[in-house]
Amino acid sequence: MGKLRKSVTAAVVAGLFFGGAGVAVADSWKGLHMTSRGVAFAGEYKWEAKFVHRGGFHVRGDLNDTDRGDGHNVYLRAKVEAYDWTRVKGVQKKSVHVDHVFFDGAVLETQDARIQACRDRGSLRPDNCSHLREFRRR
Repeated sequence: MGKLRKSVTAAVVAGLFFGGAGVAVADSWKGLHMTSRGVAFAGEYKWEAKFVHRGGFHVRGDLNDTDRGDGHNVYLRAKVEAYDWTRVKGVQKKSVHVDHVFFDGAVLETQDARIQACRDRGSLRPDNCSHLREFRRR
């Protein structure tokens, strides 16, 4: 009886482990490309699973200053749920690799995300940004 109980327990634990691993990799990377005058982002995104990177909207790729002579910086801006916009700054006259998770710390899985690639034109002129991309977890 003791060996049977151990075998059943091992099978249940293995099932939970592999079942959880299946859930963790359920969402795959999808392409994400955004451009506007002076800025481009080429990369990918995915929704993280519960308990993985806080269940957030994960973005990775290259943020490029495409007009290196204009004297302006570039950035990604993202908004999840009802929170304020968050910026991930680029570097003027360069390309930088971005690997960032945007999340709502109050929930296990973030459901809504918005993102844009922008060129920072200073305080006197409005920034120019790519079209707003909106994502909703399915």
